[in-house]
Amino acid sequence: MATKKTDDVFSLASFDPAKVTETFRDFAEKGAAQSKEAYSKMKTAAEDATKTVEATIESAQSGTVELGLKAIDALRTNAENSLSHMEALLGVKSVSELFELQTAFIRKQAELAMEQAKSMQEATRKVAETVTKPGKDAAEKAISGFKKN
Repeated sequence: MATKKTDDVFSLASFDPAKVTETFRDFAEKGAAQSKEAYSKMKTAAEDATKTVEATIESAQSGTVELGLKAIDALRTNAENSLSHMEALLGVKSVSELFELQTAFIRKQAELAMEQAKSMQEATRKVAETVTKPGKDAAEKAISGFKKN
């Protein structure tokens, strides 16, 4: 019987160090390129997140000032109305006039309180929208980035 000679795949004679070095170099270069790309993406994401947080804080600060000024204005209006009512009470000449004056004041204050509450609610809604907008925009940008990939 004739034996067929086959090359041993695992023999050291078939080992070429130049190919291994070249393969390792290609692998290292690809790894470095991927690392640079990942770093760049992470850096951009961190910068975007920082900008989002700064915009959110700035919006919250200005919104808080706006709400505070509205509250002060409401307090000022209520105090002025109360002082005017007290002055009017000093000029009352009868009990019926007192009840009429007091009823009108209470009705006016109730209507004013409703207007002030609506105004504060609207201002609060606008501030909330303004404060959440940078985060919402960043989330939409991130989601659209995932859809592209």
